[in-house]
Amino acid sequence: MTDPTLTAFGFSSAPFSKEIADADLWLPSTKESLVETLVQAVEQRDSVLLVGDAGVGKTCVLRALRHRLPKEGFRLTYCHNATLGRRDFYRQLCQALGLSPKATAAGLFYAVSGHVHELATARIHPVFLLDEAHLLHPDVLAHLHILLNYEWDSQAFLSVVLVGLPDLRDRLSLSVHKPLLSRLHTRLEILPVAIDDSAEYIRFRLRRVGCDREIFTHDAIALLHETAGGAHRDLDRLATLALREATRRKKKTVERDLLNGLLSSEAPIIS
Repeated sequence: MTDPTLTAFGFSSAPFSKEIADADLWLPSTKESLVETLVQAVEQRDSVLLVGDAGVGKTCVLRALRHRLPKEGFRLTYCHNATLGRRDFYRQLCQALGLSPKATAAGLFYAVSGHVHELATARIHPVFLLDEAHLLHPDVLAHLHILLNYEWDSQAFLSVVLVGLPDLRDRLSLSVHKPLLSRLHTRLEILPVAIDDSAEYIRFRLRRVGCDREIFTHDAIALLHETAGGAHRDLDRLATLALREATRRKKKTVERDLLNGLLSSEAPIIS
């Protein structure tokens, strides 16, 4: 069934869908510089701590890293299930790396570390992207620094990118996790975007689906930005709701008055 919004506005596809290729991602200048720093850190074989509030674009930044990091010489492995105990965490890594799972936590760990060593011998630098890392089990977090220890801690055979909410930084500041924090040489934070960034983001997403005219008024964008708290994940959802409401009312423009009732129950930074 065709979405009435696509017909009403002449879109080629849903403008604010999460289904967008890495190459088509849009980032404001502040995130562009952050991605450049992240790419440089991994190219220099550093490990990274990346934090930010919900919805501000952490996964988007990781996708930009995946797109921009040279394919030759690097192998990225993405892990998003951070609630596992140590044995199951390393089992997840083994499966992601295509390795046969072992029976014990020690066997799983040595399988992963041995694979990293083999890649280093082949001059391939592995990068483990650990998303939602603020949820990592304490046993996993306390053990990760050992995974980064090669050749008597004299070789950077592996980069780990820990990505999570700001309280991950607080967890790592505890003395038990100092060995890991000391190995995270690059530490970055993603901040919410400004209103001008949100306006340009909306225009960019509309242009991708064949719309070059201004559908959202400046006041409407300001209200969307305020309600979303600068989080583009929420901006996508709210803009989609606004377009559906405009379609229902047979409006060709989304104005602030249309949004007032629609967004009255929304709170800033919805996750």
